[in-house]
Amino acid sequence: MIVRSAKALNGRVNLPADKSISHRAAMLAAIADGTTVIHNYAGSEDCMATLRCIEQLGARIHKEATSVTVTGCGTRGLTAPAGPLDCGNSGTTMRLISGILAGQPFISTLVGDRSLQSRPMRRILEPLGEMGVAVGSNDGRAPLTIHGRSPLHAIQYGMPISSAQVKSCVLLAGLYANGETSVIEYVATRDHTERMLAWFRVPVLERNLENGGLNISLNGPARLRARDLVIPNDISAAAFMLVAAACLPGSDLSLPNVGLNPTRRAIVDLLIGLGVGIFVSDEQDQCNEPSGTLRVAGGIRGVGRTVLIRGEKTARLVDEIPILAVLGTQLEHGLEVRDAAELRVKESDRIATVVENLRRMRADVEEYEDGFRVGPSQLQGAEIDPHGDHRIAMAFGIAALLADGESQINDPECTAVSFPGFFDVLGEVSV
Repeated sequence: MIVRSAKALNGRVNLPADKSISHRAAMLAAIADGTTVIHNYAGSEDCMATLRCIEQLGARIHKEATSVTVTGCGTRGLTAPAGPLDCGNSGTTMRLISGILAGQPFISTLVGDRSLQSRPMRRILEPLGEMGVAVGSNDGRAPLTIHGRSPLHAIQYGMPISSAQVKSCVLLAGLYANGETSVIEYVATRDHTERMLAWFRVPVLERNLENGGLNISLNGPARLRARDLVIPNDISAAAFMLVAAACLPGSDLSLPNVGLNPTRRAIVDLLIGLGVGIFVSDEQDQCNEPSGTLRVAGGIRGVGRTVLIRGEKTARLVDEIPILAVLGTQLEHGLEVRDAAELRVKESDRIATVVENLRRMRADVEEYEDGFRVGPSQLQGAEIDPHGDHRIAMAFGIAALLADGESQINDPECTAVSFPGFFDVLGEVSV
C-alpha cells in the first residue's frame, strides 16, 4: 500500500464496532437463556473467530448486515465441539472463552495462528488451575486443552499483572463456581466484562480496598438472561484518526457513536490535554456503555516538557501506544512510554516494531526494555514492515501522512483484524 503525505483529514468516518465489547457480547449471549440480537457487531477477523467458536459449541448464529442473532444454550447447555476451536489471531477469544470452557463437562482444545501460539497463556492457566481445572498447553502457550469440570472452586485472585483478559477469564469461570469468585486488581483495566455481565442480569460487586486496589466479585453458579444490545464504535480505532487529524492543521473530522467507557477514553483526555480541539456531542448510554460523537479539529498546543506515559496511564492506553509513538514525533518535546513490557507479547513485539519502523522513517527514537522515547522528528517516507500486526500497520499508515515523500506499507491486509478497509477510509478523508 502506497501512502503519501496529506494536508488535512476532513469528513465523517463511521468506525468499526468495538472489538472488545463485541467479543464479550457474543460469548455471554451464547451462554444466556434465550435469543439475543447484537446490533453493530464488529466485522473484524478476530470477532468472526469468536462467532465461529461459539457456533461450534452449539449456539445458533444468524448474521444479517451488521447484526448478529445468537440463540443461547444457557450456562449448562453448550456441547462438546467436533474438533479444535480455532481462535485465529484473537487472544481475547482464547483467553475469555477459556473461562467459559473451564466450567463445561467436556474436553475442548483451543488453537490459533502462529502469532497467537507464541503469546503467553500461563497467566490464565494459573487461576484456572486454582479453580480445579486441568489445562494442557505447549509450555504455557497454545494449543490449550481444557478439561472442563463442574462445579469449579470459587477463588479470590490477586492479579499479578494488569490484564482485562485475565480478569475476564476468572470472572467467566466464576459463573460455574460455588460461592463468591473475586478478582483483585491494583491497576484498573477496562471493565467491559463487568458491564456486560450486569446487562445480562448477573450482579457484579465492586469494592474499594484500603490498599488502593479494587475487589470485583460475583456469585456462582449464575444464569444469564438474553437481552438485545447495541455495540458502540471502537475508540481504539478512533485513536488513529484522532491523532492524524490532531497532527494535520486544518483537519475537521467527525467520528459518530464512539464508545466513551471511562476505562478506554484516556486517548481523548490525553489529546485534549495537548490542546487538541476535541468536542463531544450526542452522548448517550447504550447497554451499560457510554458513547458519543467526537469531532476533532487539527492543531496541537503541546506542553513544555516530554509527555510521559507510565504506570496506570500505560495500562489505560495499551492499545494506543503504537499511534502515540507517531504522535510523539510531532510534539515539541517528544514522548516517552514506560511500564509497557506487556507490548512485547502482543501480535508482534510492539516495542521493537515501533522502534524499527520509526528508525526507517528517520525518527529520533530510543528503545527501553519496557518502552521507548521518541523525540520531535521530521519523518521521511519509507518502506514499513508491520510484522503482521494490525495496529503497527495502521499507526505507520498515519505516520506516512505526516512524512515527506511516499511510504510503502507492506502487508496492509493485516489491518482487517480490527479495522477492515482502513486504508480505503484513510484515502477518502485525506486531502
